[in-house]
Amino acid sequence: MRSLFIRLSLNSVVESIGDGVKGLVEGDVVLPVFLPDCEECIDCTSKKSNLCSRFQFKVSPWMHDGSSRFTDLNGQPLYHFLFTSTFTEYTVVHVANVTKIDPTMPPNRACLLSCGASTGVGAAWRSANVEAGSTVAIFGLGSIGLAVAEGARLCGAAKIIGIDVNPEKFEISKAFGVTDFVDSRSCGEKRLSEVINEMTGGGADYCFECVGKASLVEEAFACCRKGWGKTIVLGVDKPGSQVTFGSFDVLHLGKSIMGSLFGGLKPKSDIPILVKRYKDKELDLDKFVTHEVGFSEINRAFDLLLQGKSLRCVMWMDK
Repeated sequence: MRSLFIRLSLNSVVESIGDGVKGLVEGDVVLPVFLPDCEECIDCTSKKSNLCSRFQFKVSPWMHDGSSRFTDLNGQPLYHFLFTSTFTEYTVVHVANVTKIDPTMPPNRACLLSCGASTGVGAAWRSANVEAGSTVAIFGLGSIGLAVAEGARLCGAAKIIGIDVNPEKFEISKAFGVTDFVDSRSCGEKRLSEVINEMTGGGADYCFECVGKASLVEEAFACCRKGWGKTIVLGVDKPGSQVTFGSFDVLHLGKSIMGSLFGGLKPKSDIPILVKRYKDKELDLDKFVTHEVGFSEINRAFDLLLQGKSLRCVMWMDK
């Protein structure tokens, strides 16, 4: 069995660069990002998309060219993970998957922007373009859902409804801007969407599905406002899962639904903006980090994750 380097979020320094690489030099502080941004294809040069067509995103154990740049002590290839492979002190990443950032950005906060916090904030900011004074409903208050709340707060949303099965999440979510909470297990005979529609007087302006459950995508669509409501899908259900909408509802209700990969962010241009907003004390990343451990405590970090005791656990590779 071949081994696999995993992990998405990382803050790192360029050790060396290959031939033909432009825009980076040794010593630059960068974030590896799973979503490519070549800055050259029709999608990367357009303001309408963050889905690079030159290096299309896919779940692959290889580099973009189908090769591996890692071997074990016996010379056997090791698998990559989503083009970043960051559970290691040294990694090899294509320049399209690297974003240069302000070197004064604290590394234990910068790493949150290579995935996770950036995805949720971006979904509210870029994908949905949440308007000031609007109403937002968030299905699932894990780290992605809380990041959506933070993004909606930054955009000036007036009402942010958090929906979860764990009522303890409400107190936690208040720090991220959530104003109201719905325990999805306490709706009685009503559908969850009915409860949200009643709370909002006809539906939320923006609904975000952050759990990864097809039935919740349907509920989110059912409780977004007719005429202009948007449903943004961030969660991933198991392969083969289907979402069903009535064709008449799609036609006459005037709603829209969209997927949001990496929150609609363009890594090379939008991540530096988020870095600046953190340094300007607008974007609050500090509250996402509940634990920090050294690499020697990696098993403890996974235990915290599995036990639901950690939002984001920062791991220092040199400790």
